[in-house]
Amino acid sequence: TSTSASASSTCGNNGVSTMIGTPRRKATRLSSKGKGGVAKQSPSKAKRQVKKTPSPKRKIKTGSTNARGATSSSSIKKNSPSKRSPRNSPTRKKAVKNDINSLRICSADLANIAPENMWVDMNVPPEELRPSATLTTGQSFSWLVVEDDDDNETKVGIAEEEEHKTFSAWGVHDAKEWVGPLGNRVISIRETPNTTLYRVLHGPTDGVDEYLRDYFQLDTPLGPLYEQWSERDGRLGRIASVIPGVRILRQDPTECLFSFICSSNNNVPRITKMLAAFRETYGEFMMELPCRSAVEDDLKNGDSAEPSLCHDNTSREIYSFPTLEALRAATDASLREMGLGYRASYIVATRDHLLELGGEEHLHSLRDVKDANAVQEKLIEFKGVGRKVADCVALFSLDQIEAIPVDTHVWHIACREYDPSLGEVKSLTPTVYKRVGELFRSRFPSHAGWAHSLLFVAELPSFRGVLPTDIVSQMDEWREQERAKKVAEKEAKAARSSTND
Repeated sequence: TSTSASASSTCGNNGVSTMIGTPRRKATRLSSKGKGGVAKQSPSKAKRQVKKTPSPKRKIKTGSTNARGATSSSSIKKNSPSKRSPRNSPTRKKAVKNDINSLRICSADLANIAPENMWVDMNVPPEELRPSATLTTGQSFSWLVVEDDDDNETKVGIAEEEEHKTFSAWGVHDAKEWVGPLGNRVISIRETPNTTLYRVLHGPTDGVDEYLRDYFQLDTPLGPLYEQWSERDGRLGRIASVIPGVRILRQDPTECLFSFICSSNNNVPRITKMLAAFRETYGEFMMELPCRSAVEDDLKNGDSAEPSLCHDNTSREIYSFPTLEALRAATDASLREMGLGYRASYIVATRDHLLELGGEEHLHSLRDVKDANAVQEKLIEFKGVGRKVADCVALFSLDQIEAIPVDTHVWHIACREYDPSLGEVKSLTPTVYKRVGELFRSRFPSHAGWAHSLLFVAELPSFRGVLPTDIVSQMDEWREQERAKKVAEKEAKAARSSTND
């Protein structure tokens, strides 16, 4: 989701144009059906264009919801149901879960959408871009995984399903395709062993090559940066050899700011659902994506088969991210009602302050500031924006290539690899936060924020399967030591309290 990229080049802003890298190649158009050219145009080519009027009270679409009443990463819609089996029929199926996690988007279903729009080869090699290590690793919360499924193979075993949830690393991950809204388009991205493809499912097809080059910052050669970082850090070099193509997205600053305000003290599934509700209420409707539900056999004898994917006419409605002008209709009460909680007041206050400063143009102007710390200070003026959120926005949308967002993963890297004395620090004060950032900036003089993101990705559980075993063991041992240390500190504190009593 998150993003509408600016037309200006990151290369120009960051002075990387003199670096030697992979020359730009012209994109190649492929058939949406693989071999054989353009598929026959669907009679339902016309898209439904609906201008959604912001409403202070969001109406949840019919369909699965979570315990908090929030929908998925987009609205869920139940179309006309097919004829069901009788209640007592031994072949009757039931949904595995009555929530959004049971819904799947399948590549075979998306192939029927806008078949006249062909897959386009971006002609970018794996060492320059791997969407699997970029799109769903914490920079953006709007990309949906598309499963490689066909009508002849709909069974999804339990063990295989667990693997879907655990692994996403290049070379081991199961996902090869993603779909999400970018500006006024809905785009599918497909990763192949040799390149990356895209296909427009909704919106204008002109100018997409340039748009995605800017979004993925492809004018910044990644290969030379990997080499520089590896020379300065042997451990990073070993990680770089198995996790290629980790890039920083260049997202729309307004969308990035509000998205990361919602990310504070939150988990990714809930962030995604919050932002989906946000889009549905104040954004513009773009299209529906067909989905399938995981179901299991409901047999009289109590036996159940493996879950399978069922065509049950379920769909997700995809909305654009709301403009700042559309957010004028948002209130604290309406935002709380859609599940944002205490963050509702942050959204309202940030919107008002941003409008006072001149709107989106103010955020875009921060791209011209060459000091990441100065940009951080500007951003923390917004309510609900701490230093970590500020650095996320700066790195992922404002061209601040030296910004270092410090979260738990980054803190662990700094303590374990660069400065063990940080382990004695009791709290992450502004001084300590800056100290952690400087550890990365001093080690990686060029694009420290990008280097930090490669190390961050390696800390994610989904990438354990591709890392060298000794690096995984080292991380596990350190976590156990930290856990034991905290237990000992807690016991010592309890003992002191007992003695005082």
